[in-house]
Amino acid sequence: MKDLYQSQRAMRNMRQAAMQRGVIAILDVGTSKIACLILRFDGPDRFRDSDGVGSMAGQSAFRVIGAATTRSRGVRFGEVEAMAETERAIRTAVQAAQKMANVRVDHVIACLGGGLPRSYGLDGQAAVEGPVVTEADIGRVLSACEVPDYGEGREVLHAQPINFALDHRNGMADPRGQIGNDLTCDLHMLTVEAATIRNLLHCINRCDLELAGLASSAYASGISALVEDEQELGAACIDMGGGTTSLSIFMRKHMIYADTVRMGGDHVTGDISMGLQVPLAMAERIKTFYGGVMATGMDDREMIDTGGETGDWERDRRSVSRAELIGIIRPRVEEILEEVRMRLDAAGFEHLPSQQIVLTGGASQIPGLDGLASRILGQQVRLGRPLRVQGLPQAATGAAFSASVGLSLFAAHPQDEWWDFDIPAEKYPARSLRRAVRWFKENW
Repeated sequence: MKDLYQSQRAMRNMRQAAMQRGVIAILDVGTSKIACLILRFDGPDRFRDSDGVGSMAGQSAFRVIGAATTRSRGVRFGEVEAMAETERAIRTAVQAAQKMANVRVDHVIACLGGGLPRSYGLDGQAAVEGPVVTEADIGRVLSACEVPDYGEGREVLHAQPINFALDHRNGMADPRGQIGNDLTCDLHMLTVEAATIRNLLHCINRCDLELAGLASSAYASGISALVEDEQELGAACIDMGGGTTSLSIFMRKHMIYADTVRMGGDHVTGDISMGLQVPLAMAERIKTFYGGVMATGMDDREMIDTGGETGDWERDRRSVSRAELIGIIRPRVEEILEEVRMRLDAAGFEHLPSQQIVLTGGASQIPGLDGLASRILGQQVRLGRPLRVQGLPQAATGAAFSASVGLSLFAAHPQDEWWDFDIPAEKYPARSLRRAVRWFKENW
């Protein structure tokens, strides 16, 4: 626990130092693309109203000065599988973004979608020592949280206090400076597989970059795709990527649950490739131009040319109806949404005051998906795009960039985590997190 605490603080200090120097890179290592944004941090006074950015972006005091994406290689289910290939792809994206920004970047904040995330809700209670609640009291109440045994080979990625109660007053975001006797805290802890983090860390280090922060892509997507009211009242963000579909549930502006379904848009492409006997690149093109999940009477008559390059003239001249294509796409999309629904049910999503669901991510752009999702998941479903941030190129404003934009907001406004508070040395939790941090010791 103590090592985790210190190494996460080391990352936080590194992040602050990089931000004071003015630039930091954001890296979204996904299964189908690797995106890199370079942020420049300025004082808030440098922003002009004439830029027409949203209120959040105006407060963020950063501007995107470089952006690049490249096709991801060596990543499967959001996890690094082939180190050399992923390293090359990361280098390509980072170098292209640096060239556009005309700066060199040494520190990156990364997000990961794999690693089989698991959520835990913890709580702790402590007496307030002085007349008012101080930072030390918060440190003591956090150290009183009983940490479950989450198994060998897993690490804590997030540990965020999501709610404080002081005596009989509940729902406090920050009790510091308030008068009271008994302080209680609810904490959301997210763990992922250690090997996933270790491989990503190793890969980033091999690219001559320093890791200055790590976040779950489910969390990052939720920050950027959910509007403020949705984050406050309760909403789920479903980020449909290439290899994984991440889901996060937010309540009172904090993430209270996250999970991943190991299926995404690449699985739909694979089904088309097998069903129509065409190469993967052609299947991706057909999905992008003609894909859909709701068939109409017109679709029987609309023919799609599946021209191949085998040299066999008869075979290369095939065509299929759009209705056939929808018949291939729909079952896989339904399967992904059914899996998502099971996870939402397990998390008790139906008990939240608002059941808003927001779909984002590259694979959410299949026409008709919101209608199908509202049948499977519940009534209130909308398609979400990331929040507008200053300097973001038009090409990076689509749903596929929700995690990258969310990670930028996370860099500018990090939420309090367990390790941001001074926890008394003798008060580390009895159920220690010692195992949770061996990789930090080895890799730091």
